[in-house]
Amino acid sequence: MTGSRIRISPWLTILLGQIGLTVAFFGLWEIAVRAQWLPVYLYGQPSGVLSKFITLLMDGSLIRSTLITGAESVIGFVIGCLFGSLCGLGLWLTPRLALMLRPFIVAINGLPKIALAPLIIVWFGIDIESKIAIAAIITFIVSLMTAYSGAQEVDQDLIRLMRSLGASQRQTFVKIVAPATMPWIISGLRLNVGFALIGAVVGEYIAAKQGLGYLVYYAGTMYDLNAVWVGLFALMLLALVLDYGVTLLERRLSY
Repeated sequence: MTGSRIRISPWLTILLGQIGLTVAFFGLWEIAVRAQWLPVYLYGQPSGVLSKFITLLMDGSLIRSTLITGAESVIGFVIGCLFGSLCGLGLWLTPRLALMLRPFIVAINGLPKIALAPLIIVWFGIDIESKIAIAAIITFIVSLMTAYSGAQEVDQDLIRLMRSLGASQRQTFVKIVAPATMPWIISGLRLNVGFALIGAVVGEYIAAKQGLGYLVYYAGTMYDLNAVWVGLFALMLLALVLDYGVTLLERRLSY
């Protein structure tokens, strides 16, 4: 009698591997702290992080902070990516304007956007609007550059073919340029997940009374490393959720 082999799907293998790596990481971290190889006051401790997570979760501050930072990031992400992509594609339709604006775009793109944060805080105040504005400005530039670069990389033979068939510039844009640029735009969206979070968190660092950035900053000033790790892990989880949203959008657009 031949024994049957149990087949494990590749997806399950990857999931088990990810769980194993996570458990090993936190296990080694806990062992290193308990064995005094790592000072707890500098690195925190997984058991302490878990205890602090439960405390912040039960008093509602963690959920509230996550929702606030999530709202700032998502709204800024949507505004910046939408208008940035539209402007990037619009530059393809107006090549002369694109040449005129090119040095300004390059200069703004090279400028560390975080340097604008103090100005934006002054203009918009310390409430949620300033964090949304910072996230939107950072993501706008990235989306504009990726969309315009993608439009410039469209196969010129296809464009010449459309023109030889009598297609207008608008028809060429709708039928050829815009669809061919979508992979570039999606790539820009993935990059902007992190940039949107950076904008929101930096704004909270500079001036805020709530949010994950404020939670991490305040906990750091109090040398509460466990609370700092809770805030950082919450930001990682938020980044994963936003990236999954981009994945769903990509699947939707591919149909």
